[in-house]
Amino acid sequence: MKTIKDFDLYNKRVIIRVDFNVPIKDGVILDDNRIVMSLETINYAINNGAKVILLSHLGRVKTEEDKKKNDLKIVVPRLSELLGIDVKFSNDTKGSRLEKMVSKLNNGEVLLIQNTRFEDLNGKLESGNDSSLGAYWASLGDIFINDAFGTAHRSHASNVGIASNIPSGIGFLMEKELTVLNNVRDNPKRPYAVILGGAKVSDKIGVINSLIKKADYILIGGGMCYTFLYALGYDIGKSLLDNDSIDYCKSLLDEYKDKLILPVDNIVSSGSEDKDTSLVNINAIPNDKVGLDIGPKTIELFKNILSKCKMIVWNGTLGYSEIKEYEVGTKSILEYLSKSESDTIICGGDTASAAINFGYKDKFTHISTGGGASLELLEGKKLPAIEAIEK
Repeated sequence: MKTIKDFDLYNKRVIIRVDFNVPIKDGVILDDNRIVMSLETINYAINNGAKVILLSHLGRVKTEEDKKKNDLKIVVPRLSELLGIDVKFSNDTKGSRLEKMVSKLNNGEVLLIQNTRFEDLNGKLESGNDSSLGAYWASLGDIFINDAFGTAHRSHASNVGIASNIPSGIGFLMEKELTVLNNVRDNPKRPYAVILGGAKVSDKIGVINSLIKKADYILIGGGMCYTFLYALGYDIGKSLLDNDSIDYCKSLLDEYKDKLILPVDNIVSSGSEDKDTSLVNINAIPNDKVGLDIGPKTIELFKNILSKCKMIVWNGTLGYSEIKEYEVGTKSILEYLSKSESDTIICGGDTASAAINFGYKDKFTHISTGGGASLELLEGKKLPAIEAIEK
């Protein structure tokens, strides 16, 4: 598969699909990791005389109100600072004004186009991979480079659509993600453990089915652990229960009880906003309480298992780690693994944000920028955005 290094970029209009889907609160970017991770590819294009056109989504856009809170212009000041140049911005996703801005680009200049998902207000043209929209965006450039691993598992107009129309390749970030994760999938070091957190079991059935046959241990935390505990016959109070997955959990526990490691204690309260917490064993969750983090016995149990392992893949936090009272489980395991000699791969989303925000950004083998994409790749699925380039 071609990479950006296989193209002559000089004086070419190079469209780069990046992933600037960054968390924002009250008009402030909370975590700029995805912007930082895009810099190598963008700088390479700039330094090789390209006219750079950037495309990205930000959040989901279903209403006009969504457009206000997901305006990609918020990225421009930080991106300009990181690149050391003034990044131009088009508030239009198509049309004559955008085309004029593209035509005026000089070599080494960068233009960021407004949130691609603004086009979803007109019938999901972006996320539905509308062929006309993909062809239009492709017409703005000479070469397409996909460096947005976080959306590689989606067939959108801004990745598959463009790649179907002009010469295409991948950027440095995409290349690294594919190399690391393909190696994990095909040649895991053993013993090999997978940590799975997050909310619902049903969101991860595919990856569980795949990894439970390959991994030596699967450690379950987060909201999803309570469906497994319920399947074992425990009362879980008001903790999250994925009713549709109870029978599935029972069958997994019957077949793989030695591989599945569940919490033995947890932190409970009346709800995520309640700071009056209690520590209880998993067989003593009060009927009116919600489990929101793993407890100290579970932390030690998990550490004991992980101490035996040479490779660890982690997706999904072990508790409601955005709130201080429920961050201990996730933070403790991150700290432990940051000092481990094992290969540790953090797979995107909330887990990556937690690792970065808690100060462990450079302490792991790899922190993936894609949650869903990384899991589908580990499952062995083909990623549509990669297939489009290969074809």
